[in-house]
Amino acid sequence: MSPLFDLAVAVARIAVFISFCLGLVVILTWVERKGAAYIQDRRGPNRARILGLTLGGIFHPLADAIKFLFKEDFIPDGAHRLFYQMAPMFALAPAIMTMAVIPFGPPVTIAGHQIPLQIADLNVGILYLFAISGMTVYGVVLAGWASNSKYPLLGGLRSSAQMLSYEVSMGLSVVGILMVFQSVQLSEIARGQGELLFGILPKWGVFVQPLGFILFLTALYAEANRTPFDLPEGESELVAGYHTEYGSFKFSMFMMAEYIHMVVGSAVLVTLFFGGWQFPYLADAGFAFPGGVSFAVPAWAVLSLRIGSFVVKTVFFCWVYVWVRWTIPRFRYDQVMRLGWKVMLPLALINIFVTGLVLLLIDKGI
Repeated sequence: MSPLFDLAVAVARIAVFISFCLGLVVILTWVERKGAAYIQDRRGPNRARILGLTLGGIFHPLADAIKFLFKEDFIPDGAHRLFYQMAPMFALAPAIMTMAVIPFGPPVTIAGHQIPLQIADLNVGILYLFAISGMTVYGVVLAGWASNSKYPLLGGLRSSAQMLSYEVSMGLSVVGILMVFQSVQLSEIARGQGELLFGILPKWGVFVQPLGFILFLTALYAEANRTPFDLPEGESELVAGYHTEYGSFKFSMFMMAEYIHMVVGSAVLVTLFFGGWQFPYLADAGFAFPGGVSFAVPAWAVLSLRIGSFVVKTVFFCWVYVWVRWTIPRFRYDQVMRLGWKVMLPLALINIFVTGLVLLLIDKGI
């Protein structure tokens, strides 16, 4: 491939994936409010209108964006000016960077060149994911310390403790997946889930690692600081936690970071445990069902179904984030720590041991 073609393809992949994630973030701010309203038996946002149309309150995200842009951008007295202004960037940048290794479809052939539908197909995809996502805590801790206020500082300290606790369990929960698919490359893990178990069940991570899925899902909520793990914010205890002293566009950057974490976290969950872009019983040539029943499908339809499958699964788990937030009450801080260290960590270690034992027995033909 020519350097110019490579550059054009890279820019196109980055633009598509960032547009998807940021577009979904805008929709999720509306879904969050409407979902909360329906769960609490009320109407939710329905006042913002354009040309007399409300369309179920869909214009409220636009109204919010305009409001954030024009609100006063202040810096509290006594705050560390440099770190105070850098903190929102430290929160937002890692969330965007983690998108790079997520495959949103199988490789496609264009003009005789095979192009992966992935910004960067790294052979250390999982390690990159954990390395970058772990950096988000710096933004929260910096915001808490640089604000020179007790409530933000407590929120930042809570976030660091929570991140350390659940990062361990999250890392261990995916070890079983790496053992089963024998790769840390996300594209290979997604491709491996296209096989069948016992000739019937899709070989998705959730079926080969059900306990790992539950542990990863729980740790994912804790990493995103979402209810019931929103201790760094804890409105009833810390006003607004680490971003209490933030307003205007800086606050919106923290909010965007949270929703991007939801989108990227859902995409990672889908890639590891729900087949990624795989569509059940859909091969490159068409559908092949158990019992020998099969029929051909055009290549463009196969690609559309696979990309659509990834998008639908990701959107579903974004909704689960909202569903859980407005259903389960916040844990106490000691309960969060106890769950992370005394429940999830031992279960993650047991899951690794059992997975290794099962794989050894299969290898020995027992």
